[in-house]
Amino acid sequence: KVAPVTGAPLSRRRLLAGTAASAAVFAAGARAKSSVEHHVLIQEFKFDPEHLSVRVGDVIKWTNMDLAPHTATADEFGWDTEELGRGQSAEVIVTEDMETRYLCVFHPHMKGSLEIV
Repeated sequence: KVAPVTGAPLSRRRLLAGTAASAAVFAAGARAKSSVEHHVLIQEFKFDPEHLSVRVGDVIKWTNMDLAPHTATADEFGWDTEELGRGQSAEVIVTEDMETRYLCVFHPHMKGSLEIV
């Protein structure tokens, strides 16, 4: 025995709205699944690795392994991890127009770079 269908009949408008919503959810999921998480260790007053090749939507995670506090801060201050104590981490999502050179504001000799491919 088949249960009766209840609710409003399926109109073309409802079908198209549902299809568009499903496509948006699928696209967001596809972007999330295709992004990569990159790890940068801050140790011995260096970013390791110092250079990363990344794509828009990727996530970069910095983790401070030193006793001293550090940051990963864009040269022109467009993005910043803020202060990271020992064992702390922070993430930045790669955007199309983000700055690609960064440093530690406490130790400006510490430098890193990104290449958006």
